[in-house]
Amino acid sequence: MKTDIHPKYQDAEIRCACGNIIKTRSTKPVLLLGICNVCHPFYTGTQKFVDTAGRVDKFQQRLAKTAEAQAAHAAKKKKK
Repeated sequence: MKTDIHPKYQDAEIRCACGNIIKTRSTKPVLLLGICNVCHPFYTGTQKFVDTAGRVDKFQQRLAKTAEAQAAHAAKKKKK
């Protein structure tokens, strides 16, 4: 068996966006999470509403930008 090929297993912190810190062991010293058991709606029993209108608006803006780029490319191609 080869020696010194395994990563170092050390104490680590798991940090959530809500501010919760969990101590554990890992090959990385710090792990960042977006949601944990303290702030997840399934465990807390509270429901969070996601701003779906913001997502739709972003999609429509990207779609409009793509349509403009395609129109500009078609006009450039037609001009030649």
